[in-house]
Amino acid sequence: MARAGLAGAVRVARWADTALGPGRAGATADGKATLSDATTERAAADLGLSDAQVRVHWDTARLAGLVEVHGDSARPGWRLRAWDRDDSAVLRGWVALFDAWSLACPEPDGHEPAAVAEVVSAMPQVLSFLQLSAGPVPVEQLLDLLQQRVTELRTERCEVAYEPGTGQPAGAPAPAESVPADAPLAPLLDWALRALASVGALTYGDGQATLTPLGNWAVWVKLEQICVAAQSPAGNIEQSAEDMLRGCAQLRPNAARAEYRAWLAARPVGSAVTELIAAARGDDALLRGLAFEALRVVGAPAEPDVRSVVDEPALRPYALLWLAEHDGVDPEDAHEVLTRDEATWLWVDTAAAVADHGEAPMLVRHLESAVQPTVPQLLDEVRAVGHPRTVQVLVALAAAHPDPALAKAVRRAAFQVHTGG
Repeated sequence: MARAGLAGAVRVARWADTALGPGRAGATADGKATLSDATTERAAADLGLSDAQVRVHWDTARLAGLVEVHGDSARPGWRLRAWDRDDSAVLRGWVALFDAWSLACPEPDGHEPAAVAEVVSAMPQVLSFLQLSAGPVPVEQLLDLLQQRVTELRTERCEVAYEPGTGQPAGAPAPAESVPADAPLAPLLDWALRALASVGALTYGDGQATLTPLGNWAVWVKLEQICVAAQSPAGNIEQSAEDMLRGCAQLRPNAARAEYRAWLAARPVGSAVTELIAAARGDDALLRGLAFEALRVVGAPAEPDVRSVVDEPALRPYALLWLAEHDGVDPEDAHEVLTRDEATWLWVDTAAAVADHGEAPMLVRHLESAVQPTVPQLLDEVRAVGHPRTVQVLVALAAAHPDPALAKAVRRAAFQVHTGG
């Protein structure tokens, strides 16, 4: 259903990507994928559509994240790139359109902006009621529910005015924004239901509304996300990405993943991924590893951001492993995508995390995970990759290792790195 509902938007987005991309024959005068009147007419002729259909599909493509508009230019979104191979990209694109239902159809004229905002804020409860009803619901019943919810919203916004210097209430509560109490909601409910029907979330006619299977699924997912966020095992969902990751450092893997899911459910995926990448760029190697574990929970939506950091030395090994696993490589075999230098860099970075947060026996055991067959070879390659924590890692390893001869060799290597030898 999602693919069918967005098929027109995909056609227009792919046409724009092919016909209007910078450097392509017939591009617009400024070499950017802008949708001018001339571009609309050309797309309509090429695709056998009317100008109005092209514009509707283009707007839908923007709302669904199939194209990303930056100023007067546009570029294909990751969902368009992943459309044929990733069902989750299709569903996320439709959910993005579903979330933007109030932009899909123009709101009716003659209504206070505050009243429109109230209806938009109240519609999740209306949709939840439709989902629980599991069948057609009369519009009159939905209107009663909408009126109740709008009344609750107005009550929640009320503020009590106090007389200056007395601390005593001056009078009855007054709403923060003035909306006439008798403002008609029926036309706004009609607009909301028509807009939701236009994106495929429900059917609307004959005085009743019914969620489509796709709309029913989307509302269920939203309710599930609310429940997940409310059940944050360690209570970190209000924290920044860095603080959340620190809070997860001592959790077992399953408990940490549950915490990641709760944290992600409480915020937009785009900003969450940006926060996690920023945390991974920090100085704490443990947070770097945990950030990419959280990005594994995010899945496909994180792919563009992960791919964009492949050229950053500190993040490259983590990003390459993430991308390999995302492409279906068995996690146990994913390390094969790393070069010897990248694997060595990752070994040092992980050792730094263990040295900072773990215990000595754990650091000794980490020595066994190196790809190099001998300690001298490991030391040579560790010195060559130039990790900024090399000296600290070697000093900690020398202090932790029970073999005096090996510890001496490691200390010597640390001294040589420290002195530039």
